[in-house]
Amino acid sequence: MTEPIKVDIWSDVQCPWCYIGKRKFEAGVAAFGGDVEVEYHSFELAPDTPVDFDGTPVDYLSQRKGILVPQAEQMLERVTGIAKTVGLDYDFDHVHQTNTVISHELIHFAKSKGRQLEMKERLLAAYFINGEHVGRIPDLVEIAVELGFDRDEVTEALESHRYLPDVKADVAQAAAFGIQGVPFFVIDGKYGVSGAQESATFAQVLAQVSAERESAA
Repeated sequence: MTEPIKVDIWSDVQCPWCYIGKRKFEAGVAAFGGDVEVEYHSFELAPDTPVDFDGTPVDYLSQRKGILVPQAEQMLERVTGIAKTVGLDYDFDHVHQTNTVISHELIHFAKSKGRQLEMKERLLAAYFINGEHVGRIPDLVEIAVELGFDRDEVTEALESHRYLPDVKADVAQAAAFGIQGVPFFVIDGKYGVSGAQESATFAQVLAQVSAERESAA
């Protein structure tokens, strides 16, 4: 049996294109039909954001990014429409703009238990669909407990920031690769795919890697 094709994905919990890209990638994997192993890596789009940002995503884009309010509203409307095409109902009216570093720590905690993909999906849904807060430890602990993790163990891991070095290592690796935006996919350690590409693009790259492996063998 051949090894599964490894795909490393740099992504942020508050990146709308990362959730859309996740769905398109998953559809591409299904179309490819082969064995694929996925690992997520931390990327912070806005590390300077306060945990309790006082305002909406539109306020954030206008105040922090200098984007005019009508333009920011159009941007969110457009991305909401694209999200719908892959079955995601974004609710920007109830999004809590926040700092995502601790949510990345929680994803690394879940990874240590072999459940990283499940946690990543849950946190994206929490942020974009459910209007949950993903920047505060008590809120993140409740999400983890809902998934069946031990309350005391999760609380200790997040309060001690045990997985912060792993988050920082991911961010440093992204910088070393020259990754400036997410989602960013590294396929089989050699092909980089940037952005929420169409599912056919992902299927094509995976098929190409598979064919190269066969010819090398």
